[in-house]
This record gives sequence, structure tokens and C-alpha cells, in this order.
Amino acid sequence: MEANESNIVRIGELELRFLVNDEGATVFEFVVPSHARVPAPHYHRDADEILYGLEGTLTVTVDGHSRELGVGDAVFIRRGSVHHHENPHEGTARVLATMTPGAIGRRYFEEIAEIINVPGKPDLAKAKEVMLRHGLVPA
Repeated sequence: MEANESNIVRIGELELRFLVNDEGATVFEFVVPSHARVPAPHYHRDADEILYGLEGTLTVTVDGHSRELGVGDAVFIRRGSVHHHENPHEGTARVLATMTPGAIGRRYFEEIAEIINVPGKPDLAKAKEVMLRHGLVPA
């Protein structure tokens, strides 16, 4: 997959490379550096998510059950399931993320990036408002 800078959104140390951004589906490559900070536990009100391991290992927790997502592994996260991801491992984790329908698209991640990528402490109340507006509910 070729990295076209116009398709990339960075949120802190995370990198999202958008491949599809459509009302039917959102598909992106999710790059998580070793020991990087990742999103807080949340659930999607209107979208299911599928993660497929491309490189390294990502720890995925769904409804309190953790599993290691390695190369070639996949996990389905049903809408309403509380989940979060982390990379406590050495080395970068890279997964292909697909959300259907595409209710949570690139615009959500761009808005979150504007809040998180600031000097000092981000405005978490503003982040929560953006999350809720796009159908993500903090757990």
C-alpha cells in the first residue's frame, strides 16, 4: 500500500492511512508504534469494525477480553462492544481496519487530531463531544 500524504491522518504517535472513505465503509491502515498511547475504551453506536493484522502485534480488548492480534489474525468488533487497542510490544503494529457502514469516517479522525495534536493537555471534554457526534461512545 503506497503512503500518499494526502490520505494520512496523524493523531499523536498514531498514523491512519485511508484507503476507503465512503458512507458504505471506512477502511484504513492503522499504524501503532511500540508503546504508543491509543484511544480510550469506547464503543461504536452505528458501526461494526474488523481488524486484520498486517505487521507486529496489537493487543485488542473487546468487552473485557484481551487477545493478541498478529500477522494474518482478524477480529470482529460488533457495534455496541466496548473495545480499545494498545501496543505494549517492541516494534510497530500495523492493522487494516474496516468499519461498516462508514458512519465513522476520515472527518472524525481529522477532528480528533485537531484536539489531540496540541501542546500541553488536550481538551478531553471537546474530544468527547466530537466522539459522541460521530457515534463513538466513551466507556
